[in-house]
Amino acid sequence: MADVFWLLIICFVYVSVTSNIGIECSDTLSPYQLFKNGQTLVSANQRFELGFFNVSSTNDHNHGMWYLGIWYREIKPLTAVWVGNRMKPLRGFGMRLVLNSVGDLLLRDDLRTVIWLCRVVQPASRPELVLLDSGNLVIKDGDNLSDGGFVWQSFDFPSDTLLPGMKLGWDLKAGLQHVMTSWRSSEDPSYGEFLFSLESPQSPQLLLEKNEVPQSRWGPWDGQRFSGTDAIKDNPVFKPVFQFSSDGVYFTFEMLDDSILLRLVLNPIGIIQFLKWKNNTQAWVPMMTVNKDICDRYRSCGPYGICYADDPSCRCLKGFVANSPNDWCGMDCGDGCRRNYALNCSNGDGFVKYKGQKLPDNFTVWRNLSPRDCEDNCLKECSCMAYTNINIYGNGSQCVVWLADLLDIRYSIQSGEELYIRMARGELGIESN
Repeated sequence: MADVFWLLIICFVYVSVTSNIGIECSDTLSPYQLFKNGQTLVSANQRFELGFFNVSSTNDHNHGMWYLGIWYREIKPLTAVWVGNRMKPLRGFGMRLVLNSVGDLLLRDDLRTVIWLCRVVQPASRPELVLLDSGNLVIKDGDNLSDGGFVWQSFDFPSDTLLPGMKLGWDLKAGLQHVMTSWRSSEDPSYGEFLFSLESPQSPQLLLEKNEVPQSRWGPWDGQRFSGTDAIKDNPVFKPVFQFSSDGVYFTFEMLDDSILLRLVLNPIGIIQFLKWKNNTQAWVPMMTVNKDICDRYRSCGPYGICYADDPSCRCLKGFVANSPNDWCGMDCGDGCRRNYALNCSNGDGFVKYKGQKLPDNFTVWRNLSPRDCEDNCLKECSCMAYTNINIYGNGSQCVVWLADLLDIRYSIQSGEELYIRMARGELGIESN
């Protein structure tokens, strides 16, 4: 009888312990399965972990602010790559993650706060929450996986980090724009001042804004890179990908060596960097910085001014002269430049080729025109100030034109393009740069 008693005690202890840690080291959560603070999901490749974290520098975890996040499992201190409740932190200690029977995903805490991460339109019959090897947290429907889609995925809602395979851009079918937003500070993951996005499906280019004011711009895509940046191009570590289709328009990147940990981060002061983990120093180090010099400041040299990453940084394109020669170029070069000779659309305007130019802002695509037709149509349109032909959509050369003053140009022999600028007859013999 005593043996039976102790056997029951051992079974009770085993069941109690395993019920409390039952999903640790699993990558999957089933409907209404217990998931509370201190428990985690771990991706099958052991790279990523999902759980609750506190970023406060104080030790009072019982009264701090808690967030549901995804981080690298083996890296200390904790490096969060996604935060689910950035603007609605949980308080206390009894927070829980709940997947219900139809696929809704929500958070609760001791104060009866309820935060909905996902409310499904079409109920799932057999939902499962899974942390994938990519770091993507997804809700699968076990009865509807034939199309390979998900009920919901965290990759649709980036925080300040873009992981390989995560998209920056537009899901046209779902009507979603995927953007990156900085943390407010290193201890506050709520929305900060900076937003990094792919600006529009019609005229895709990368745009950094601070409180909705443009700070930097790169683009359009030229078939290999976004015009004006040499940080986002083919290299031995990763491959940039730009996709344009009826389903969506987006930028992402693919790793060429999956053993390397790399992430694109928008930090609280607006710096955009590819950060690489170095095992020997146990630190994240910048591999490439996207906005790295004075010429990455938006339209810093004004109309028809061209920025050089040296001193003086602003100069006028050949055929143009400073609007404010007495101030050129002191603290502010925003007045830009004007033409030496006025245009005359009906009497002899032409185009001069300028090499190595970051393509200007506010471009328009004229589809299905040959390079010769692109030039002819731009010449006939009196408001057309410049044109070029580039592989902007990744499906062949397209005619790209500018129908107003040329803004935000920089000289870059490595990441610039040929730009054909409209000039008066008196300038057609000039030597461009």
